[in-house]
Amino acid sequence: MIRCEHVGKKYGSKYALQDFNFMFEPGHIYALLGPNGSGKSTLMKNLAGLIKPTEGQIYVENEPISYRHKAKIAYMPTEPYFYGYMTAMQAAKYYQDFFTDFNMDKFMFTMQRMQLDPNQKLKTYSTGMMAKFKVALNVSRNPRLLMLDEPLNGIDMLAREDVTRSIVEGISRDSAVIISSHLIEDLESISDYVLFIKLGHLVVSGYTSTFREQYGKTMSDMYREIYSDIRI
Repeated sequence: MIRCEHVGKKYGSKYALQDFNFMFEPGHIYALLGPNGSGKSTLMKNLAGLIKPTEGQIYVENEPISYRHKAKIAYMPTEPYFYGYMTAMQAAKYYQDFFTDFNMDKFMFTMQRMQLDPNQKLKTYSTGMMAKFKVALNVSRNPRLLMLDEPLNGIDMLAREDVTRSIVEGISRDSAVIISSHLIEDLESISDYVLFIKLGHLVVSGYTSTFREQYGKTMSDMYREIYSDIRI
C-alpha cells in the first residue's frame, strides 16, 4: 500500500504537482493519464524517491517513504538508462546484483517470449526492442509498486501487444502497477483503475468498469471531456 497525503512539488513558483491525495493498493493496474506537463512523471519520481515532495507526505505500508523503501519500488523512466555497450544480459545481471527481488529465470522467459536476444548489445536494439527489453527487466522484479512511464511510446501495434501482455502476465498480485501513456486505448485494455491529472491536480479517478457501465464512457471519452480546453 502506497499512500499520498497532500503531496505537492514546486519548481520555483510553479507547481508541477499539487495537493495530490490517493492510495495505491496491490493487485491493481492504474492508468495515469494527462497531457504533457500535467504532473505524471513528477508524481512517479516522487513515489520512486528520486525527488522529494515540497509539501505533504508519501507513506509506504504506513511508514514515511525513505531510502529503505527503494528496494520495494521499481520505476521505469521514458529515457534509456543503460550504457549502449552493455548486452541485455549484462544489464540483467546488474539488476540482479542490486535488487534481491529480481528473478533471472523470469527475465529469460520474458525475453524469449518477446524474441529478444539477451546477448545482443543494447545499442543495436531498435526502439521497439528497447521498449520490450525495459519492460522485461522491470516485470522480472517483485516490488510493492511498479511504475512504467510511457512504456508504449514509439513502438508499433504488434510490439505494443507484446509489451501489454508481458505486463499483465508478469506482474505479481502483491504489486500495485502505475502506467502512464498517451495511447489510451492500449492502456484501457489492461488497466482496471484510472487517474486523470490536470495541471498538477488529480481531477477525476475511478474504476474503468464504472465509467463504462454506469456512464457509458470509455477512458478516451473521459480524456476528451477533461482536457478539451488544453492544447499542447
